[in-house]
Order: sequence, then C-alpha cells, then structure tokens
Amino acid sequence: MKLAMALNYSGDPRDTAAEAADLERAGIDVGWVAELYSFDAVSILGYLAAKTETMELGSAILPIYSRTPTLTAMTAAGLDAVSEGRFILGIGASGPQVIEGWHGVPYDKPIGRQRELIEICRKVWRREVVTHDGPSYHLPLPEGEGTGLGKPLKLINHPKRANIPVYIASLGPKNVEVTAEIAEGWLPVFFHPEKADSVWGDSLAAGAAKRDPSLPPLEVVAGGTVSICGEAEAAEIRNGARFMTALYVGGMGAKGKNFYNNIFCKYGYEEAAEQIQDLYLAGKKEEAMAAVPQEFLDATSMVGDEGYVRERIEAYRAAGVTRLQVHPVGENPLELIEKVKGWAG
Repeated sequence: MKLAMALNYSGDPRDTAAEAADLERAGIDVGWVAELYSFDAVSILGYLAAKTETMELGSAILPIYSRTPTLTAMTAAGLDAVSEGRFILGIGASGPQVIEGWHGVPYDKPIGRQRELIEICRKVWRREVVTHDGPSYHLPLPEGEGTGLGKPLKLINHPKRANIPVYIASLGPKNVEVTAEIAEGWLPVFFHPEKADSVWGDSLAAGAAKRDPSLPPLEVVAGGTVSICGEAEAAEIRNGARFMTALYVGGMGAKGKNFYNNIFCKYGYEEAAEQIQDLYLAGKKEEAMAAVPQEFLDATSMVGDEGYVRERIEAYRAAGVTRLQVHPVGENPLELIEKVKGWAG
C-alpha cells in the first residue's frame, strides 16, 4: 500500500507547502487538498507542485457543479503539467448545502453529471475536437441556445498525460458502481474495514464487471488516525473522532437526506445513527458525539500499541485499500509515518 494524507486547506498555503515537503521526505506518497467553501484547491495544488518533487497531488475533491467539464479538464491538465505528471483529479458531487448555498446552482443528476464530465475530460486530454450531447452537457450549445456561434474546439496545449487518473468520492450504491466502472480510483469516507464489503461489495463487483479492460485496477483510498501509544492515550485519541463523525452522521443533511447517516445504518448502527441525528439537529452536539458507537471508532483508527496498529493496517489491506490514508498523532509524526510506511509497504 502507498501512504496518503490530507493536507491543510484552511491555513496559510505556505505552511501547507512546508509541511508537504517534510511529509514527502518521510514517505507520504499522495497529498490531498480539499475544496469546500475555502480557498480553491487549485491554487494550493499549483503552489505545492512547485514545492514538492515526488509526492502525487490530488484534489479531494473538486465539486462537479462549480466548474464546467472543459474547465475541469483544462485545470487538471495544467496541474499535471506543472507537477510533471503527479496530479490526480479527485471529483465528487459534494452536497446540496454547499452546492446550492455557496455556489448557487441546483444539485441535480450527480451520477450522470460525473459520468459525462469524465467522458468530456478524457476527450480534452486526448486533444480531440470536443463535441458532446448528453442529458446535462451540450458542446457546442445546440441550435436555438446562446448566440449560435459556438464551435467545436480542442485543447491548445499538449497535456503531460492523456490519461490523468480520475478518482470519485462516492457512497451510494449506484455511484459506487459507476466509480468501479469508469474511474481510476475511489475515495470513500467512514470506511469500516470489516463492514465495507457488506455495504459496497455488490456495487463494486457490478461496476468492475463493466469496466474497460484498458483501465488499471481500481485504487481504493481509506484509513484514519495513526498513533502508537498506551491504552489510556489511545482511548482519548480514538474519541477525538467523535466530533467529525457526529457532525457528518448527524448534521450533514436533513432527515432522510444524509448520505453519511445512510452508511451508518448499512453498517448496522441504525439505532445509533437515528439517535446521533436527532440529538445533533436538536443542538445537543455533545450528546450526539457520545452516541457514536465505540466499536466504529476502534475499528476505523490505527491507534494503540504497535501490534494493534499493524493489525489495523492489515485489516485495511485485506479490505482492498491500496492507498492508506493516515493522520499521524504523536510527538514525532514524521518518524511515525516512516514506521507506518515500512509496515504498509
């Protein structure tokens, strides 16, 4: 397994670049930059490309609604060029709160839009004259729309690669199936190594059965906090994940429209998922955090003595993870990364 790590998207990009250079030397293979309602990820990734040498750099994620497909393709080609072929285009639908609240565009047809966007991107990277007539995107605009002056075009530059890898952040059954069919990688969240197959196994298999044989095997990116410590400290660190878990399972979406809550239900935590959501939406955030199942926190972290940490790394490997996402916690995180790198490799 390669090692991956989320990089800071909310602080000073110069600090993020200094951190990334240290992480690269310690053994991190892939650095991800998120884009929410923050600085755009593209600016930071371009800066990181100049400050790193070997680390792959990925967007995790660029929302599919905030850029046209051709602009997404142009951006990916530009980042791949300045990074000398180290860019990964991570895309996803994000959620209606951000898309409709921040970007002011309708949150519609996410799965179909992703498929069309990827098809258009690959045409751009192959320097084809781009035409597309799909349910969501029309290139050029058809007769009767716009000025009527649109013409098919192709990318002026010659991309570093014509096959920039595309990773999709997906959770729902149909979206995961499409991911396994057309993408180079998958970015799931709240990935439970022992339970993931029961939730996504059928979807991954269905997508793989339709996968173009020219595509490489699907990369899977998942993991969690890593720390080597005694049990008392381990319990405290594992409990640190309660805040984000409660936020997403309880607060990201309304009743019946929360992707993360649905995953918890499919994991068999139906009662806890309902309780977390009810408490969080009622403003009782501390109680919602307390309702997060301890079993989930233990299984999705790599925190404890060396034997336990290695056991959890192997659990992720056995679950099909190929790029282990780590968040090191301890006095010397770089030394910890070097040690985990040896075990994961």
